[in-house]
Amino acid sequence: MFKKIVVAMLLIASSLMAAEVHWAKNYKSALAVAQKEHKPLLFIISSDECKYCLLLDRTTLKDAKVVDELNKNFVTIRSWTTRGDYIPMEIAQNTPGLPGIWFLYPDGTPIYQPILGYMQAPNFFGALKTVEGTFKKHEATVKKGK
Repeated sequence: MFKKIVVAMLLIASSLMAAEVHWAKNYKSALAVAQKEHKPLLFIISSDECKYCLLLDRTTLKDAKVVDELNKNFVTIRSWTTRGDYIPMEIAQNTPGLPGIWFLYPDGTPIYQPILGYMQAPNFFGALKTVEGTFKKHEATVKKGK
């Protein structure tokens, strides 16, 4: 009986301390880390007044599988339009809706057009794997050209 209580308490404690996405402090530092670690960059534009931005934050970006993938294979940055965070002009002008989810090469150029709106965790995870594959092919091509 005691063992069951201890296990239950550990499960509750671990769920309360769920993993979090490691967000970069700002765009410039995110680019520097992405270049140093040779990782793609996930750049999300959000607003505190956007229900789908907040839903993405409360669900998809709390999913353990998504968080693990992001923290291992991506550099992540989030800019809030309502907080005056920096958003590169090219990205801001080409994001017609929120949340705007961009995947960038380490030099800041887009890998794809942005994903606009909320995505459930399984679909978002699939997008991450697709971007990761594209990025690896691009990196292999760049290395061959050097």
